[in-house]
Amino acid sequence: MGTIQLKGVEKWFGDLQVIKGIDLRIEEGEFVVFVGPSGCGKSTLLRMISGLEDCSRGTIEIDGQDVTDKLPSERELSMVFQSYALYPHMTVGENIGFALKTAGMSKSDIRDRVEQAAQVLELTDYLDRRPKALSGGQRQRVAIGRAIVREPKAFLFDEPLSNLDAALRVQMRFEISKLHDDLKSSMIYVTHDQVEAMTLADKIVVLKGGEIMQVGSPRELYEHPQNLFVAQFIGSPKMNVLAANSLKGAALADGVTHVGIRPEHLELVAEQDAHIEGDIEFVEYLGADTFLYLRTGAGDQVLVRSLSEQTFPRGERVFLRMKDGKSHSFGENGQRV
Repeated sequence: MGTIQLKGVEKWFGDLQVIKGIDLRIEEGEFVVFVGPSGCGKSTLLRMISGLEDCSRGTIEIDGQDVTDKLPSERELSMVFQSYALYPHMTVGENIGFALKTAGMSKSDIRDRVEQAAQVLELTDYLDRRPKALSGGQRQRVAIGRAIVREPKAFLFDEPLSNLDAALRVQMRFEISKLHDDLKSSMIYVTHDQVEAMTLADKIVVLKGGEIMQVGSPRELYEHPQNLFVAQFIGSPKMNVLAANSLKGAALADGVTHVGIRPEHLELVAEQDAHIEGDIEFVEYLGADTFLYLRTGAGDQVLVRSLSEQTFPRGERVFLRMKDGKSHSFGENGQRV
């Protein structure tokens, strides 16, 4: 099992409210990612689920059982932190099995579980090594192995890849995704990196200021953002947002104050067909893609993804049209129209 339900969950530190009435259900086997800018409450919410932070108001249920006032050790969850926190004097195998040893499990059962976890994480050849002999990615796998052997109802990850370099983060994303497929366990993963969120999640929870801005699959959030915050936070590079009255010849509904359009949904056209015009300030050539940074007459910066092999000199004026059905309309309150 591994169903987790939050009902009206709040967290206060004195007079400061950091979690503001969260209602959320995580289904068995789901990979859910909490994402948002620094200070949005995502790590605090994860720690409340784990029991490391108490709940000021509301309830937390695991498999239908109220665990709001239960100790972390009573919730049957395993947590993987940003810091590996491995014991340097112990071998990899001893580190992985340490929690089972302290729980009084027999040596043979510990050995079996450690070997199973090592096989899943491809650590079998490293069981007799000390942590100092491992790479950063291997140490993080040991930390994950320590969580696996406990056979928890769900795994909680608090920015586990932020200490790794870019190449290792890509590799570990693949390994965590594969681990989820193999174990079929519920996983909650906290990150500020929306690329990690998009590549790992079944369901993304976008947080801002202790509130949920939107919940949905990566595709839902990318293609149907419900507000300006989600529109600009999800997607790399981020969505262009322009004042509706700065667009030429675009048919817009009543109440629309801003229009969002992703860089890949702008096309180069003749002047008479354009919605947007601007001068090229910078060209970013990345091989398969070329990104054009434009400055419009209204002073807005617009980013365009071009698959064309054409070269674009700085200062050149170009004309753009939004592809049909690809723009996003927002009202004065920032909500989708």
